[in-house]
Amino acid sequence: MARPPRPSWLYTLIAVLSWPVLNIVFRLRAHGRENVPAEGGLVLAANHWSNIDPWPLGLPLFPRRFLRFMAKSELFWFPLGTIITAGGAFPVRRGLADDEAIAKAVDLCRVGHVVVMFPEGTRRSKGLRKQHEARWHSGAARIALEAGVPLVPAGISGTERLAKLEPIRVAYGTALELGDLAETPLAEAASIATGRLREAIEGLERSLA
Repeated sequence: MARPPRPSWLYTLIAVLSWPVLNIVFRLRAHGRENVPAEGGLVLAANHWSNIDPWPLGLPLFPRRFLRFMAKSELFWFPLGTIITAGGAFPVRRGLADDEAIAKAVDLCRVGHVVVMFPEGTRRSKGLRKQHEARWHSGAARIALEAGVPLVPAGISGTERLAKLEPIRVAYGTALELGDLAETPLAEAASIATGRLREAIEGLERSLA
């Protein structure tokens, strides 16, 4: 198997500079890293508290894995778009059936990338009214099924309490069993797999409490 895609220069720089911040200031601890395959494409799906969630999710896997993630299309203006693209992001139009973003994610998985997805669709509401409320979507499961790659759940805690300098914890779970869905129509299979994914992610969250 070919070597997994290497991190970009910006991704590497951010990882190196942020290591002391996450590990010393926020006392980052990660469990289950062995559950994330060292090679080959996969979908890594987690709960979503904060815009920085990709940061603690990716650092424990650096440098062996380079995480790619969808970001809302509104962020892709110059020069920010150039920066976040170098950091691993690609655009998605929230609230729409963005087949282009799904196809991009499938292609990335097929060539060996780790694509990060937040199936809740947006950060969980914290006090202020949000335009898009968190609700579970089947995109992560659909990408994994279409690409034929593992769907790995993860749980994150502490990123919702950054101002209090709470410890950040991450748990990576074992890849979900999807083989029994091979003959199931994609939409139905994605729905079933999303139910399994939600159960796994919520279980990982509880383990971090």
